[in-house]
Amino acid sequence: MPRLPIALQMYTLRDAVAEDFPGTLARVADIGYTHVELAGYGGFTARDLKQGLTNLGLKVAGSHVGLNVLEGDLSRVIDYNREIGNRYIVCPSLPAERRQNADGYRQIADALNRAGATLKEAGLQLAYHNHAFEFERMEGGAYAYDILLGAADPDLVKIELDTYWVKKGGEEPAEYMRKYAGRIPLIHLKDMTPGDNPTFAEVGEGTMDLAAIFEATEAAGGEYYIVEQDVCQRPPLESVRISYENLQKMGIA
Repeated sequence: MPRLPIALQMYTLRDAVAEDFPGTLARVADIGYTHVELAGYGGFTARDLKQGLTNLGLKVAGSHVGLNVLEGDLSRVIDYNREIGNRYIVCPSLPAERRQNADGYRQIADALNRAGATLKEAGLQLAYHNHAFEFERMEGGAYAYDILLGAADPDLVKIELDTYWVKKGGEEPAEYMRKYAGRIPLIHLKDMTPGDNPTFAEVGEGTMDLAAIFEATEAAGGEYYIVEQDVCQRPPLESVRISYENLQKMGIA
């Protein structure tokens, strides 16, 4: 079972981050996380953020950057992330108006290929993060997700597989990890409550087949496990602590 660095997607703590970004990072480090995935920079310069992370013993596993920024301000993304020591730039979602049909997804793939090529030249790597909407059937019965990934260059556009959203979309995360073996460096670890209307749970507290996900990680090319909980029923800092402690009990952290 692969032992990978455990990162926290800071979107989970967005309210705390808005009030006190440095203090929230310190509490994340105190829990035991060694890496973070960013969803914004808190208004800090790259130099100041890098220094703050270094002081806490934290490194950056990835950074979520909107498609509009990837298409319109990529040079600034490159400069900032190179300075903070981050390699992975992740497109976190897609605007609804651009994903209405298969051709729309192919056009998005072209845009991601262009951004990915520019990032690659700068020593960075683009990845795409899924939700459940990509598991809509389109032409020929294919999922939009497979159309997008089939049109995207595997070398230029890697995958950040969000396990919860794959499951929510009706597929098994481990099967998709094997389907795209070698292309998934970033794995969003999440869990799901039982019942007819499931929602997010702390990792290890729900129904997701985590053992299958861990087993599929090596073939997938996994480099980081990233804990994320979009919505927490407990105080979010308590939720991310529970997730980390459960991963420790499983021998993953």
